Parts: sequence; structure tokens; C-alpha cells
Amino acid sequence: MNLLLMAIYIAFAAAALITLWRIIIGPSILDRAVASDVLLTEVMCVLGAEMAINHHTRSLPVLLIIAAVGVFGSISIARFVARRDNAQR
Repeated sequence: MNLLLMAIYIAFAAAALITLWRIIIGPSILDRAVASDVLLTEVMCVLGAEMAINHHTRSLPVLLIIAAVGVFGSISIARFVARRDNAQR
């Protein structure tokens, strides 16, 4: 079980580092938006895995808040990019 947990931690850490790299490098706002959504999803997966491993549901409200922030953030960025594209035309 310990070996499996260590493999899970390493996989999530590597994915988070690669995602942070994409957020920093870009090159466009949409790349950064997708990377931030992926990072939020990774955080949700880590919390879900922790809940499953420790047999509790105390982190469920946090998961719901993170999901809501991700959805509203994506909608906000999409509206911003759409307005910017319309202004350029």
C-alpha cells in the first residue's frame, strides 16, 4: 500500500509541475486557462484520492467549491476572450 501511495503522489506531483510550467510559459491566455483548469482538476483528484484512502468525506465541500471556481473561471475567461476578439474585428 505504501508503494502505491508513493506512486500516486509522484504522478500527481509531476502532473502539477508540468501544468504549472504551462501556466507560466503560456503562450496564450487560452493555454493558461486550460492549464489552470487542469491544475484545479488535479487538486480535486488529489483530494478525492485522499478521501478514498482515509475513508472519509470531510473534503467534499472543498471539492464542490473548487469545481464551482473552475466552472466560473472558465466562463469568465471565455467571455473575456470573446469580447477581445469582437473588439479586434
